[in-house]
Amino acid sequence: MSDFGKGVATLGLLFGAGIFAYVLMATAPSPEVKPPAEVATAVRVLQVQQGPVQLEVRSQGAAVPQIQSELVPEVSGRAQWVSGNLVPGGYFTAGETLLRLDARDYQSAVARRQATLERAEAEEELARFELGRMDELLGRGLVSASNRETVLRNHRIAKASLADARLALEEAQRDLARTEIKAPYNGLVRSEKVDEGQYLSRGQSIASIYASAAVEVPLPVADRQLAYLDLPLGYRGEVAAEAAPEVLLATDYGGQRVEWRGRLVRTEAEIDARSRMVTAVARVANAQAGGQPDLPIGLFVSARIMGRWVEDAVILPRSALRNQSQVLVVDESARLRFREVEILRFDQDTVILSGGLHDGETVNISPLQTVVDGMKVIPQRQPQTQALGQGGQG
Repeated sequence: MSDFGKGVATLGLLFGAGIFAYVLMATAPSPEVKPPAEVATAVRVLQVQQGPVQLEVRSQGAAVPQIQSELVPEVSGRAQWVSGNLVPGGYFTAGETLLRLDARDYQSAVARRQATLERAEAEEELARFELGRMDELLGRGLVSASNRETVLRNHRIAKASLADARLALEEAQRDLARTEIKAPYNGLVRSEKVDEGQYLSRGQSIASIYASAAVEVPLPVADRQLAYLDLPLGYRGEVAAEAAPEVLLATDYGGQRVEWRGRLVRTEAEIDARSRMVTAVARVANAQAGGQPDLPIGLFVSARIMGRWVEDAVILPRSALRNQSQVLVVDESARLRFREVEILRFDQDTVILSGGLHDGETVNISPLQTVVDGMKVIPQRQPQTQALGQGGQG
């Protein structure tokens, strides 16, 4: 066979092999195509509990006296006796004598005023008798009207002198009583600056005292947070007792956690122009139940001011919030769905919602990196208290 014949035979063989391969491929059965299995992600979820929520405002401040005074003598004299309670930290009761001044000069003044009063009484009695006798003589026509006018004038002068003498005696008696300085209320001594034998001038401060019945705690509050407090609008002065919000104060004192209950009684008139803070004043009555110690002056405490109630609110950890105003709801098919919510306020590691969720719904609280709407998940329900306690930890 020639070379040309061999080439034609080879091409024919290759062509036939190609046709045979094509026929085999065309008639071969197609492999079964299986879709990839969907992988579900395990997430922690929280069941929505909708209900009333009381808002709180947190602050802190130091206790100050509700009533404080400077003890000042109203008369001058030498300190003759000083009470043992008139020392820094000393306790006294209302009406208790704290200091006595030398009263001899004031006793003499009272005696002189008493003598002056007795003389004025005698002169007024004589002038009254003379006026009566003159009226009798005038009725009989034995004296003129001008004579009666002279006697009447003398009687009026005597009456005025008697009234002046009585007032002078009362003033001298008050000055004598003021030589004993008495406590105006139950309280404690903050500082004192008097010793026995020291000469004291009228109006000179001898001690700083304060009442022990109640103390106050100024609490700075941001002006925007006033909306959370259930305060009556347009009030002036102190808030009525039935409308005053409750305040819970706490601190570590004497090696243990101590709490006091008080009321928000007023807010100061001015707003700090730089910090935009309003000072709310809480008042705490001492001698509380349970043998609890009084709130000491100067003690720094943290405060929770109980505000207004919000109906149908929802509390979630901050970790549940996505894109600032959305949460991931797990539907009945265990798939994630984005949901817009209404945020009322942030409170530390939690967020309070006023709308967008319904009671019983399930919300994701796991910090997922990539989320697709409709993504399959395996929900793992968390207890309400545990989830809220974890807060933003994720």
